[in-house]
Amino acid sequence: MTAISGDNIAAVCAVMFGLAWFGFWIDTLAIGRKISGVVWVLCLGMLLSNFKVIPFASPVYNFVGGTLVPLAIPLLLFKSDLRRIFKESGRVMVIFMIASVGTIAGAMLGFYLFELGEVGPKVAGVYSGGYIGGAVNFLAVSQVVEMSTDEFSAAISASSIVSIIALMLLLAIPSVGVILRFFSEEKADETSKADIQSLQADQASTFKLTHITGALALSFSICAVSSWLSAITDLAQYNFLFITMITLIIANLCPKLMGKIEGEFDTGLLLMYLFFAIVGAGTDMSQFAGAAFVLFFYGLFIIFVHLIVTLGLSRLFRFGLEETVVASGAALVGPAVTAAIATSRGWKDLVTPGIMCGIFGYAVASFIGVLITKTLS
Repeated sequence: MTAISGDNIAAVCAVMFGLAWFGFWIDTLAIGRKISGVVWVLCLGMLLSNFKVIPFASPVYNFVGGTLVPLAIPLLLFKSDLRRIFKESGRVMVIFMIASVGTIAGAMLGFYLFELGEVGPKVAGVYSGGYIGGAVNFLAVSQVVEMSTDEFSAAISASSIVSIIALMLLLAIPSVGVILRFFSEEKADETSKADIQSLQADQASTFKLTHITGALALSFSICAVSSWLSAITDLAQYNFLFITMITLIIANLCPKLMGKIEGEFDTGLLLMYLFFAIVGAGTDMSQFAGAAFVLFFYGLFIIFVHLIVTLGLSRLFRFGLEETVVASGAALVGPAVTAAIATSRGWKDLVTPGIMCGIFGYAVASFIGVLITKTLS
């Protein structure tokens, strides 16, 4: 028996949106740059359900996971103009490719070194997708490979902690003397405080009802077409990949139109934060603790292999340390956090390439993750 029953739709929605708000608020604070709001949302959701405040199951969770989450994928990918991405990312894209190879190598090697059990191929694919793209890819791959709720909860809980460690490593690397001597002494242009504020203002979106409603209508249309394709091809588990492919086609056929839309990415983030809230709420900590422990070390192994491969090959090909850190961040922690890292370090010229590579990761990581799972199965 819980304080709020699963059938109390309004109360459950209030808690879920409250958790999402808390996550976004944390992201605006200094602590949010160290421990992402995603982690706070997951942990608070778990605490509330495991201490019987909210239920482990509710129709609200089903609606968010079944309807709103697929809707988030197009919203996050509408700006995936591949021509612009490759044009503006420059050498950082090459390093991003190297970083992605490092992630895949870590996932494949770790699969044979760690006792992951039957869920091993699924976790290898999900982690590869998440550490090349982001949370949306983590989710998409988990749906395609048919990961259960408990398996997903264990995987994403362990991965969240690993992501925090990865972020701390990325922030620390430019200050490590041994690594600095290992790389060339080329430095990115310094950015003034005014420049940083200007960059942050450029990244801010404007909420326009005509834009948001149009984006939502298009997203629903894409999801509807994808569901139809999944049904007629008898490939229901690939629905998220169909959504991704259709969105990428539209984004690249109509790049100017998609580029004018404002506020759609933030709307997609809101839906993803709601998803993290329901994942936390639906997690029974007594059941996933043991599995998450092993997955934590597996994820950590992937990160270390990723960094060794990325730093080693970048030095071999004479890329700068700043470019390497930004490209690695675009894969491991996503475009938004990578932009924050570049901005805080004063690497003005690397903000846009970092964002472009992060968006490219969103576009391709789900396909890579699914391929890895199929290969290891």
